[in-house]
This record gives sequence, structure tokens and C-alpha cells, in this order.
Amino acid sequence: MGKGMRAGKRPKQGGGNMQKQMAQMQAVQKQMEEIQSQINEMETSASSGGGAVTVTVAGTKEIKDIQIKPEVVDPDDVEMLQDLILVAANEALRQMEEISQNEMGKFTAGLGIPGL
Repeated sequence: MGKGMRAGKRPKQGGGNMQKQMAQMQAVQKQMEEIQSQINEMETSASSGGGAVTVTVAGTKEIKDIQIKPEVVDPDDVEMLQDLILVAANEALRQMEEISQNEMGKFTAGLGIPGL
């Protein structure tokens, strides 16, 4: 037997502490799921070409709507319309990503979890 060990004596185990940590982690997970659900319900829109094209994106990062003013539809310049759609869609997606990061950041800032 090692020095300082007595027969029949076991090292202390932090079982209650582990259960408390698990309960805290479950509560954190539930809160994060609630925040993600709220984000999924959000929408943001972005325009290009002075409002000629407007794209709306949901919190799920899916395009929900595209509005194109008839005066920008030129059969001889399809590339311009494609560019306007790309710019508006990418900006709306960027905005939603920023909203998502900000909302989750409010929650994760105090947790001290690396990478969040």
C-alpha cells in the first residue's frame, strides 16, 4: 500500500459536483437552442442597384424572397441583373450571419468557452 493510504479508505469522489456541472451544461444547451430558434424566426433584407433588387433572407440562411423592379429587366443585359441579385443576396446573407453571431455572442460571452 502506498504511503499515507489506509486499508478500506477510498479517495473522495466529486459525484455531486459532476451532477451540478451536467445540469448547468444542460441549461446552457437549452438556452442556446432557444436563442437559435429565435434567430431562425428573424429575417433581413438587402438591396442593390439603388433598390432595383431586394433579397430577403431568413435566420435559417435561406433566401425567402427576391423582388426585382421591372425597369431593371433588360433582355440585352442579363449579366447586370445577375450581378444585382448576387450582390443583394450576398449582403443579406452577410447581415444574417452578423445578426446570428451577435445574438449568440451575447449569450456565449460570459461562458468562457473557447471557440464560441
